[in-house]
This record gives sequence, structure tokens and C-alpha cells, in this order.
Amino acid sequence: MTNIITLNDSIAFGGNYPFVLIAGPCVIEDEALIMETAGQLKEITSRLGIPFIFKASYDKANRSSIHSFRGPGLDEGLEILAKVKEKFEVSVTSDIHEPNQAAKAAEVLDILQIPAFLCRQTDLLVAAAATGKIVNVKKGQFLAPWDMKNVVTKLKESGNEQILLTERGSTFGYNNLVVDMRSLISMNELGTPIVFDATHSVQIPGGNGTTTGGKREFVPYLSRAAAAVGISAIFMEVHPNPDEALSDGPNMVKLEKLEEVLKPIQEIDRLIKNL
Repeated sequence: MTNIITLNDSIAFGGNYPFVLIAGPCVIEDEALIMETAGQLKEITSRLGIPFIFKASYDKANRSSIHSFRGPGLDEGLEILAKVKEKFEVSVTSDIHEPNQAAKAAEVLDILQIPAFLCRQTDLLVAAAATGKIVNVKKGQFLAPWDMKNVVTKLKESGNEQILLTERGSTFGYNNLVVDMRSLISMNELGTPIVFDATHSVQIPGGNGTTTGGKREFVPYLSRAAAAVGISAIFMEVHPNPDEALSDGPNMVKLEKLEEVLKPIQEIDRLIKNL
């Protein structure tokens, strides 16, 4: 049986609760862009009645090139996310990369996200669990879905059962990912609500040499398929102008297109869950 993870009065994961949208630009490029995007995302999701959590990374520590933009860093990034949280009255999440970031990040973040490349890092998982916050772990591209049982066990034995697992595609040869929809079911059988990462799943890792490519045109189709499985949340990176974004532009959804992407997903979610 899947655990029901409750964030607040309006957001819960698992069971027949409506899907939650976790969305925002890949990285915090500057405060103005973040505030503009968060405001529009709040308007869109409020209009559609979709529970919403804002996400943007304060540090992209795993960029392909040492010269790539990484973000403002922990302190400034958390300040900006705190402003988003206060102004728009939304919950916020971001990645943590090192154990010593967990406690400070938890002062602002409602959910701590563990990057896919770091999903087996025991010290990072233990530190995240110790905060008492919901921990969302992205399945490594290199792992089978049932291998996430060990990740779940590490978190539970560290005293935290508020766990989300995210599917973000599996390595399929060189510079390519594929999504096996059976993975969503297999991970859900571990008793954790499942998030589908629609935009990272269409990445072409390292496909542009010093940057990652992507095929954002497939995001709507994979998202609908995931909704048909009955997932608890969908993660999408969204940007006003993805082609000019400083990170992950090729796989991000254009902000002005988001509402038309979300409507069919919402219809499928309601049908599957009898909402």
C-alpha cells in the first residue's frame, strides 16, 4: 500500500489525491526571472485547480562543462526561494548536493530533492532524512526501479518515512534516455508516491558536447502516459524563453505553452482516480 504523504492542507501525495505539479526554471538565473515565472505558474495552476510546488536549483553542481552557469549558490538561492514562498504563498523545493547543505536548506525548502546522480549517497540521504522534511529522491539513470528499495530503506532507517521517488528516465545507449512506464508501477510497489520528471526524461545527456540536449516536444506525450499510470506528481522545468535559458533549455517547456500541456494531463488524472 502506498503511503499518503501530506505536505499541507492543499497538497498531498499518494492514493487518489490529484496530481501535484512541481515546476519552475532549471536554475535560478536571477531574482527577477524567478519571481516572474513563479507568479505566472501560480496563476496558471490556480486557474486550473492544480496543486503547485515551485522548484528551481540554487546550484547545478553536475553541469557538463566547468564553464557552464551553475546558479547563485546556497545562501543567495535560498533567499530568493524564501521570497517566492512568502510572496506567492507556495511551497518550494530544490536540490541538495552535500550533507552539510541539508539543515540550512530545510529552513526554507518544504521538500528536499536528491539528484539522480547522488541517489545512493548514504551520508546525503541520512542528512536529508534528519531534517524531518519530505525527501524526494530521483532514481539514478543507471538503476533499475526495484534497486530504489535500498534508497527507501536508508531513509526509513534514518528515521524518515516521508519519501517520494522520481522517475527521470534510464540510460539507453550513449547520449540517450528512455522511460519504461513499468518503472512507475515497480517503484510505487515500494510504498512511496511516485513523481514523473517529464522534462529530464527527454534529455539527451551530453548530446551537445559541453551541454545537454533535449527534445521538449515529447514532454506532453510522456506526461499523459505517466498520468494514465496514476502517478502522484509531475515535475516539469518551465521557462519563459527556454532557447535562451542558462541550463537545460532544450528540454524545458515554454511557459506560454504550459496550460495547454497541463489540461489533458489533468483530464487523464481525473479519469484514472475517479476525481
